Amino acid sequence: MSCKILLSTTVSWTSTARHASGFALAGCEVEALAPARAPVRLSRYVSRSYVHRSLSVLASLRGAIRKAKPDLVVSCDDRAVSYLLRLYESEPAGSDIARVIARSLGKPQQYRSLMARETFLRNAAELGIRVPETLPVTNRDALQAAIGATGLPAVLKADGTWGGEGVSIVRTMEEALVAFSKLANPPGRLRSVARAIRRRDGHWLISALAPSTRAISIQKFIAGRPAASAFAAWKGEVVSAVYYDVLSADSSIGPPSVVRRIDCPEIAAATRFIAQRHGLSGLHGLDFIRDEAGHVHLIEINPRATQGGTLPFGAGRDVPAGLASCVMPTARPRPAIANDTVVFFPGEWLRNPASTYLGTAHHDVPEDDPLVLRACLGHARAVPRGTVGLSGRKQPR
Repeated sequence: MSCKILLSTTVSWTSTARHASGFALAGCEVEALAPARAPVRLSRYVSRSYVHRSLSVLASLRGAIRKAKPDLVVSCDDRAVSYLLRLYESEPAGSDIARVIARSLGKPQQYRSLMARETFLRNAAELGIRVPETLPVTNRDALQAAIGATGLPAVLKADGTWGGEGVSIVRTMEEALVAFSKLANPPGRLRSVARAIRRRDGHWLISALAPSTRAISIQKFIAGRPAASAFAAWKGEVVSAVYYDVLSADSSIGPPSVVRRIDCPEIAAATRFIAQRHGLSGLHGLDFIRDEAGHVHLIEINPRATQGGTLPFGAGRDVPAGLASCVMPTARPRPAIANDTVVFFPGEWLRNPASTYLGTAHHDVPEDDPLVLRACLGHARAVPRGTVGLSGRKQPR
C-alpha cells in the first residue's frame, strides 16, 4: 500500500522542504504546490511540483489536486489552510476534491472557529485547558474596557496572521491604541504594492486591490518561555507528537531558532483534548507560554504543519511518519535525533553567530538535500568565520 502526499504552501519557508524529506523517508511519494522560488521545489524528495499562483490561488490548488491525486493534502502555512477551506466550500458535496480535503483536515467545518483566536481559546478553556484571558476587541472603547480586565502589558492579535506578524505586545494604553489602529485597518495600497515587490509575493497585490478587515483580540500577557507541541492527528486522535520548549527565537514573537524536546504531561493532555474536540486530522501545532512556576498556558493553534514537526525523535515522535502510518501501515519513522536540543538552520547562525547552542546542540541542516541546503546558505548569505560550522565544530579564522 502506498501513500501520496501533496504539500501546499504559499510562502518560501525551508520547513516545507524538511517536511518533504520526512514524508519521503517514511515511504511516501511527495509532490508540492509552492511559489516558483520556494526551496521545496528544489528538494530531491519531491517527485513533482506545481506553481502556486497568487492571482489564481483556487485554480492552482484545484489543478494540483486533480493532477497529483493525493491521499492527503498537507498545508504548510495558515494562508494555504484558508485556501484549502475555500476550495472545499466551493466544491460540490461528495466530489473527489471535497473528499480528499475532508480526509486531510478531519472536520473542515470546524476550522473557521479553530482559526478565530478568541473563539478557539474560549473553547479550549471549556475543556479545562489553562489559557490566558482573551477578549474580542471591536473598537477603541472596547479596547480600553478589555485592558481593564487583562491589565498591562497585554498582547494584541489579528486573526488571519502568522509567523509573528499581526501580533503586538503593548505596555501602555497609548501603545495599545496605536497597535489596534494598525492591526484593525488594512495597509494602504501603496504599502501593499511595495510589500508585494519587496517580498516577491503577489498576495499583497490582492490586499491592495481588495483590502479586508480582520478580527482583533487582546490577550493577558503571561511572562515566561514559549513552548509548543507539533503533532499528527487522525480523526480526532493524536498519533504522533513532539513537545518542546523554545530556548532561543528570532524575536519575542518570532519563529524559534533553538528548541529542546521535553516530556510534558500538561502539553500532551492539551494536545489530545484539542484534537478530540475538533476532530482533527493532519499536521498541527499548539503554542504555549511556560510561566515561572512551570505551568503552561495555551495561547494559540497553528492549524497546519509547523517547523517543530520536521524533527524526528523516533517512533511516536516522528510527525510525518505518524500521519503517513494512518494511510500506509508500512510507514517507518526516521532514526531518532540523539540530542534533545536542536538548532534550526540557518536561524540561530543569523541571530547570534556566537551562540553557545551552536557548539552543543544538534544542527538541523538539510545536508541530505543539496539544493535545499544551497538555498538555505543563499538566504544566510555569508556565515562569519570563527563561528560554528555544519558539523558543530569551530571553523578556522
